[in-house]
Amino acid sequence: MKKLILTLSVVSLSFALLSWGTFGHEHINKAAVFALPSPLQIFFYNHIDFITQESTVPDLRKYTLGDKSENPRHFIDLENFGSVDSLPKNLAEAKTKYDEKFLQQNGILPWYVEELMDKLTKAFREKKKTEILFLASDLGHYIGDAHMPLHTSANYDGQMTNQKGIHALWESRLPEVFGKNYNFHADDATFIDDVRKETWRMVMASHKLVDTLLNTDNELRKKFVDKKVFRTDPEGKIIKSKYGAQIFSEEYTKQFHAALNGMVEKQMKLSVTATANFWYTAWVNAGKPDLNDLDPSELTKRNAPLLEEELQLWKEGKLFGVESEKEF
Repeated sequence: MKKLILTLSVVSLSFALLSWGTFGHEHINKAAVFALPSPLQIFFYNHIDFITQESTVPDLRKYTLGDKSENPRHFIDLENFGSVDSLPKNLAEAKTKYDEKFLQQNGILPWYVEELMDKLTKAFREKKKTEILFLASDLGHYIGDAHMPLHTSANYDGQMTNQKGIHALWESRLPEVFGKNYNFHADDATFIDDVRKETWRMVMASHKLVDTLLNTDNELRKKFVDKKVFRTDPEGKIIKSKYGAQIFSEEYTKQFHAALNGMVEKQMKLSVTATANFWYTAWVNAGKPDLNDLDPSELTKRNAPLLEEELQLWKEGKLFGVESEKEF
């Protein structure tokens, strides 16, 4: 068991540098459970640990297992697809219009979200418990990715503008360092009338933040010399991670977070609301099936007081109890 825990910890460290990270995805999926209406919330809460922990599995498939089909599901380089009006309506059309290499390089995130919604709706309709939980957890991951601005841009790591490393700083380090103070209470889930339209709306909204994010970093760097932007050793040499990336300094990290004026927290909260909305919509479109008989009544009864306790905690903006201070 200790060996397994150690292995999983190493895995977490490896992809935390490349995604919302364990902190971000777990908080988004867990908070979304509390935004659901009662009938659906009770079922999801019975499996909240799974839904929370499985939120990072798409990154595990991508970075650790090397699943080549996984990579393009996490992003879309909108600039490389031309006019928004010419974008294919679904994944099947995208695969007809573009070759596999192009999609592998430029991403399929919005189309994959819609495809997962169809599968989740079908799983709800057929009341397939395992499929519901796996698909819902995965869907929350990709919706979280869709709210990360750089997941919508060809300049995904500032590599085109001499800002490499900005991706991991924004979506992984900032929430891990400052997330304990974020408010994770979000709007209650609402039905989505047009899933395709809403999927593209949230992707486009995220894309509009790309310039703000990169410009904020650019302007702030002008106030720092390079050796103050990044961590340095006693000899003044810039320290790099084992992956070869420069590590941003504590002071730069703090000032960048402040200069973003709440952008990371806002995008995480929007991810929570969107995830709950998509889950709820799939359930409604499936005919609002009664899921009570998928779990033993004893489990639901035992969890009832815990649900009330955690629901109240969420209404106060907190998750996972009192979260510890993150050290640099």
